[in-house]
Amino acid sequence: MTPKRNVPPIPKLRMAMLGTLAVAGVCMLIAVWLILVTTPGAQAEERAFKEATSCSSSRGDARGNARDGQAGNDDCLRTVPAVIDSLDKIEGRSPNFWLNITEADGTSTRTRLAGTPAHRTVAHPGAEIEVTYWRGQIRYVDFESVRRSTKADVRGDYRLPLTSGLGLGAFGVMIASSALVTLWTGRRSPKVYTWQTNLALTGGLCLTVAGAVAPWPTHDIGGALHLLGLSTLVVLAGCAVAAPILWWRNRGDDTITMEPAVLTEKKVVTGAILGDVPYASNAYSVSSVSLIAAPGSLETALDPVSLFHHKKIPNTLTPLRLRPPYLTDPPGRPDYRGRAVVLECEDGGVPVLIVTEKKDMPVVLGALGPMPVPVPVPVPTGNGPQ
Repeated sequence: MTPKRNVPPIPKLRMAMLGTLAVAGVCMLIAVWLILVTTPGAQAEERAFKEATSCSSSRGDARGNARDGQAGNDDCLRTVPAVIDSLDKIEGRSPNFWLNITEADGTSTRTRLAGTPAHRTVAHPGAEIEVTYWRGQIRYVDFESVRRSTKADVRGDYRLPLTSGLGLGAFGVMIASSALVTLWTGRRSPKVYTWQTNLALTGGLCLTVAGAVAPWPTHDIGGALHLLGLSTLVVLAGCAVAAPILWWRNRGDDTITMEPAVLTEKKVVTGAILGDVPYASNAYSVSSVSLIAAPGSLETALDPVSLFHHKKIPNTLTPLRLRPPYLTDPPGRPDYRGRAVVLECEDGGVPVLIVTEKKDMPVVLGALGPMPVPVPVPVPTGNGPQ
């Protein structure tokens, strides 16, 4: 007989989703902080830098040190001549190098630039340059014919926290909506991955990518939010079109049709056997074992090379139906990163489940022989356990 299919109890499913909703809430709180606090602060600093004017000759050191008894003014742009002493390449994932310089007053310092010294033909020891300070750091360097921003340039710094905020916020919305959809569909279907949940995950993933990308082609927070809003409309329209198509494809029976492989030699795949039988995976106290398939026979083993651990599956095991994973499956059923399929079987009236990745199931079917003609089994649509 086919193992009984029940809709999972809603209280149990609700408890399983509480952790997901808690993670979603944390993600959204962090996103709000990044968007409303960190990003405006970075953009305000960029605005101050763009509006800064050159320091007058009577003003002090823009690095914050007092000279000639006058206090420094960090908010103006102070340009000083300097000579390049050396260039030191920085090892890392992206090319950078240190520009070591000596200023006209004899002060030695260094600043970091993107690229490599070989790419900066104008940057060579002995070259005369000008460096511009703002709020205590060198923000850009003027070579003979070109101006290069340093790694301390604040322009565009707002994009990183805004990218993190929008992406993290959309991610939180994705997992929260998926959890709520799972709770809703849990009353109507025993499947672990329903088309409604998959649609919510796909739409949320698209919005997460859009949120992470939006700040880069735009020039301010408003532009990024506008682009994300347009992307949201596109994603919602796509989901509205996909929903009836997915409903039509997934209506009725959820039996999976799959052609068995034609076996000419032994093949080994990873899988699990669940049930009250001596060859089940829990007999080894592990969740997955090696399934050794051959024409007309199937064996389990911890080690496919060692004969000591082999257990032959008797010919009394009869395959009944191939289906997706259910929430009501026994504990210990492997998921294989969402690629698992379940073969319902029976052995002398005892329900047995064989679980493998979808790509490996034809090998198991080829070893067990043909299944009976499938009888349509409608997916439960009630509001709770029957």
